[in-house]
Amino acid sequence: MNDFDNTLDKNGLFPLTARNISTLQVNIGYKCNLRCTHCHIEASPERKEMMSLKTMTVLINILMENENINTVDITGGSPELNPYYKYFILSCRNISREITARTNLAILTEAGNEDIPAFLAENRVKIVASLPCYTEDGVDIQRGRGTYNKAISALKKLNTLGYGKYSTGLIIDIMFNPAGAATAPDQKMLEKAYREKLKEMHGVTFNNLIALSNMPIGRLGKSMSGHATDSYIKELKEKFNPATVDNLMCRHLISVSPDGRLFDCDFWQAFNLNIKAKLENFDYETLSNRKILTSPLCFMCTAGAGASCGGALA
Repeated sequence: MNDFDNTLDKNGLFPLTARNISTLQVNIGYKCNLRCTHCHIEASPERKEMMSLKTMTVLINILMENENINTVDITGGSPELNPYYKYFILSCRNISREITARTNLAILTEAGNEDIPAFLAENRVKIVASLPCYTEDGVDIQRGRGTYNKAISALKKLNTLGYGKYSTGLIIDIMFNPAGAATAPDQKMLEKAYREKLKEMHGVTFNNLIALSNMPIGRLGKSMSGHATDSYIKELKEKFNPATVDNLMCRHLISVSPDGRLFDCDFWQAFNLNIKAKLENFDYETLSNRKILTSPLCFMCTAGAGASCGGALA
């Protein structure tokens, strides 16, 4: 057993298995308009991987056959760059699935994407918008000069459409991540700071803040020495909280890569550590009871209050 499994075992939580599949997290392309320093899949403008219309059709059929999968979480790269982005959202909406669309915000200001905010609002898509800091320097150092101003412009447009206003039911959550190898601070305190600063500086509002710790893999991992990685994982292990294990995202979702392979989580896509099951032979019962692949990297999602694609877990 690896160190994470040993820790689970000491707490009476081994083995880590799935509980159900309520969410299909679909990465529809690794191409991105940005090249963020922390990106675990190393998305960039040069990446070519894009989910095909054929694979999307298979996914829609899976959703139609499995009503227990009630949420589709669309991610990337910049998922907006997939030519079938709107088709996929409309198809999921037509079969009454809740839809979450992740965005880096800056992409919404680029030519050809100006209508996407209104499209998302019309289809009542929940938005998870990545904004790693509420200051210009904090964002631009991770994402490139000028990115912050583009993100704020997109947030203002989304606000005018009703996002971030509780009376409309249009949800936009902000996702934070640290600049380097570090765990996220207290989510509630960070949300308060974001809410006050974004309102004060730009008149921007949002619904919730999601605090994501950085995984030392991908572009960030390559920038770290072996000693730095070991020290970070040791820090995460010391903050292990058994209360986070019950609701880990991998226990309630299946992650799908652009080429249609299945994974326990989006992070394992960076290592090509896929589940040994074919998309075309999707079996809900088997996958809902699978043993989940683990490694010491899993301490990231169980440190402190926990941190994952959905934020603090406990």
